[in-house]
Amino acid sequence: MTPTPSSADAVVVGAGPNGLVAANALADAGWSVVLVEANETVGGAVRTAEVTAPGFRNDLFSAFYPLAAASPVIRDLHLEHHGLAWEQAPRVVTHVFPDGSATAIERNAEATAAALDDQAAGDGDAWLTMVAQWDQVKEPLLDALFTPIPPVKAGARLVRRLGTEGMLEFVRLALLPVTRLGDERFAGEGPRALLTGNAMHSDLPPDSAGSGLFGWLMSMLAQDVGFPTPRGGAQSLADAMAARFTAAGGSVRTGVRVEAVEVRHGRAVGVRLADGERIAARRAVLADVDAPTLFHRLVGHEHLPESYVRALSRFQWDHPTLKLNWALDGPVPWRSPEAVGAGTVHLGVGRHGFVDHAASMATGRVSRDPFVLLGQMTTADATRSPAGTESVWAYSHLSHDLARDEAGVEASAEAMRRVIEEAAPGFSDRVLAEHVQRPADLQTANSNLVNGAINGGTAHLHQQLVFRPANGTGRPETPVPGLYLAGASAHPGGGVHGACGWNAARSALGAQGAVRRQLLRTAWSRLLP
Repeated sequence: MTPTPSSADAVVVGAGPNGLVAANALADAGWSVVLVEANETVGGAVRTAEVTAPGFRNDLFSAFYPLAAASPVIRDLHLEHHGLAWEQAPRVVTHVFPDGSATAIERNAEATAAALDDQAAGDGDAWLTMVAQWDQVKEPLLDALFTPIPPVKAGARLVRRLGTEGMLEFVRLALLPVTRLGDERFAGEGPRALLTGNAMHSDLPPDSAGSGLFGWLMSMLAQDVGFPTPRGGAQSLADAMAARFTAAGGSVRTGVRVEAVEVRHGRAVGVRLADGERIAARRAVLADVDAPTLFHRLVGHEHLPESYVRALSRFQWDHPTLKLNWALDGPVPWRSPEAVGAGTVHLGVGRHGFVDHAASMATGRVSRDPFVLLGQMTTADATRSPAGTESVWAYSHLSHDLARDEAGVEASAEAMRRVIEEAAPGFSDRVLAEHVQRPADLQTANSNLVNGAINGGTAHLHQQLVFRPANGTGRPETPVPGLYLAGASAHPGGGVHGACGWNAARSALGAQGAVRRQLLRTAWSRLLP
């Protein structure tokens, strides 16, 4: 085993997808980089293990990756050269209503539109109009989303594509509640449910401003790139990024926790590990760590402006997650044919049930009919379990108070089981093994998932853009020179897209370029008369 260097140009704290992207970007630029991870395995919330039954590979956190497939950041890493291969289910996502009816996003937009039109005349054309709008804006929009604030070049391209009137319409779409967006665009309940269910992958209630953008974005990604999953498990994505990093000369240290970011003369100069070892950072420290932990514990208030500490005290987490994993001895016995072959299934609620579920989270109650997201992993990737079986997970969101109440968590898990059983009678009879991941379990497995919050902080508008993670510029630079926020608490937030790590690396590299330019200017000024 190669020993970890005692110093490097940069130290990256945390080997989640953002940390791995940041480490790769710095190594590509010729920097020496040490990547330090508290867990024995890299990946953060991109990990796989056999936690149900032998031969069943279960993704412990995230499982489907439309953002990764669409992200120019991850695409440009060419991870296919390092072992990554994507798999797709025959059908992307299906919403199953309580009465057994269902609506799906098919792999082909025309097929989706035809099915929608069968349910409500005109909805097929409305869906294709939405897809055409996505095709028009997706390239500059994704560049704008995955670029540090302000996204000047990408924003200008977006305006040129849309024109003034089109841009105003798009801004309006971005601010709409998803319920209103569905009402304006579609006559039938199916596409409205698809938009709303995809919006609720975030923590935004369906009647809140901004939820329309999330629902539209996730639905259009589903139609464009699908909901792909790495062959062999989510771990394959993390392993490919780690393999690329070490091939570029990077050093990975797992199984040891960073206890502190060392600050000297007001600048981040390295990290101190739990075993007392120090790793010096000659140029930068990049932290794929949630913002409260980074600044309150690893840095300390004494190194921060009082105004920043006050702003961080208002930091809001997204809703906790309760996740159940199963090994089944056969396929899920769905009542709805449209759910067969779908990688992702949304179930448990109809149109008004979304609002009821959101209200339960807001008031700390157990949701009587929870909105449940379910993944059929063997359907998407045959390597996940033995032939003829199915590896399945499901999750739902809870309030923070309920997530801390053991009885409330168990009642919520039982409600999830009931919802699935109603949609797939006989499901429980096919269960070989079950593994429950409570919110506290998620945090134990990955300290960034505080109380089971999976997106690094709320997606509400008051904590986005220049307000993420606190009032400021929305950029990865921090009040401590040489320290960069590279995790999901930074803009653009949660999701496996790598942009938070990429932006932090770009900022670190840019800062070094600015220093070199200033040194050159100083040298020339001394030579000139």
